[in-house]
Amino acid sequence: MTNINDIARLAGVSVSTVSRVLNNYKYVAKNKRESVLKVIEEMNYTPNKHAIDLIRGETRTIGVILPYNNNPSFDQLLNGILAKALENDFLITVLPSKYSKEKEMEYLEKLKSKLFDGIIITSRANDWETIIPYSDYGSIVSCEYTEHTEIGCSYIDRYSSFLDAFQLLKNKGHHTAAFTTARLESNSTKQMLDAYHEIFGALPSGYHISDCLCLEDGYEAAKQFLQLPERPTAIYSNGDEVAGGMYLYAKSQQMKVPSDLAIIGQENQPVGIGLGLTTVDHQLMKVGEQACSLVIKKSRKKMKFPYHIVVRESV
Repeated sequence: MTNINDIARLAGVSVSTVSRVLNNYKYVAKNKRESVLKVIEEMNYTPNKHAIDLIRGETRTIGVILPYNNNPSFDQLLNGILAKALENDFLITVLPSKYSKEKEMEYLEKLKSKLFDGIIITSRANDWETIIPYSDYGSIVSCEYTEHTEIGCSYIDRYSSFLDAFQLLKNKGHHTAAFTTARLESNSTKQMLDAYHEIFGALPSGYHISDCLCLEDGYEAAKQFLQLPERPTAIYSNGDEVAGGMYLYAKSQQMKVPSDLAIIGQENQPVGIGLGLTTVDHQLMKVGEQACSLVIKKSRKKMKFPYHIVVRESV
């Protein structure tokens, strides 16, 4: 089987020159590069990627810890990551976690084993004290803010966005509002609860439903909200797809949006655009692009992106 030493001998160059050609280094004499490429073609040689990675000291592969692969918000983050990776000739390995602490640790061990140059954590189950020691083995970038200097961040100010969304509803004359979240125990849910208390005060019983991820979840959540003895006049959903389900349920009950029920979604997704739903756009694709860029540059910067509330007919 042909190896790198055979290529060097047949091309009349050193092994280091063959290595530079395989790694596409610019500073190789044209005649030597052509000789090496000619021998590679004649011998039908396929380089060993792992060996090249060892020589180069990098894999040009980034791991992305992703809790769910059927969630529009995480899809937007991943699309941004993939776009930036393609632009820079990096490979992406998706690491589904379903918020399992054990799975996250398994993936961080792969970073320690040098299978990735870095890891992007779109959302986490482990605490930072558990994660930070692995930053010694490669770049770790988070899609949420952390003050830890070892971790780079590409993030948005979710708390301020929650405040603004609830304030918009209050300004429209709503004295309370119901809301949905993806997970009951998460930093995002805690921030939403805090924002609610700041704008509206005490949360009425039954006005918060978690585990909402899709249109069907939104439909069922709206059904529960609107069967309460004192039903809400406004709902803030954790995603446009969930909000779309709420809109469909309201229409099935001959309710008018927004006069009978105001609805706000998140992430400016196609379903929200089609239904005319007001939305909080966290620009997650840009957040994903920047997260990938931070890993590629081995940067630990904290990069905050602005959010926008897009007001449509649903409030």
